[in-house]
Amino acid sequence: MCSPQGDVLSCESRYFISSLDPEQVTPSELLAWIRGHWEIENCLHFVKDRWWDEDRHHLRRPGLGERFVAILNAAMGVLRLLHGDDGQPLKATAELIQWKPARILKQLGFA
Repeated sequence: MCSPQGDVLSCESRYFISSLDPEQVTPSELLAWIRGHWEIENCLHFVKDRWWDEDRHHLRRPGLGERFVAILNAAMGVLRLLHGDDGQPLKATAELIQWKPARILKQLGFA
């Protein structure tokens, strides 16, 4: 579809199911909740699944899976704490930690 100015316009539909009463929420609030869900999916789960292959780990010892997830979540927290706002991707910070661990330990107060 084209606009009168010749711009190409695109229209996509997404359908969501909710138990919310339409009287309790505005369309803009609902859109913000949906976008918030995908922000978590893209910022947290994508990183854990793609970088650390969390979904491929099959741990059979009871309790080991919970410990693994706790360590992974702690590592993610430290990584985000050290990341800063320098415009670099999160993965660049992870690689810096991998290649220069002494600098990071000093930054955390361990050295």
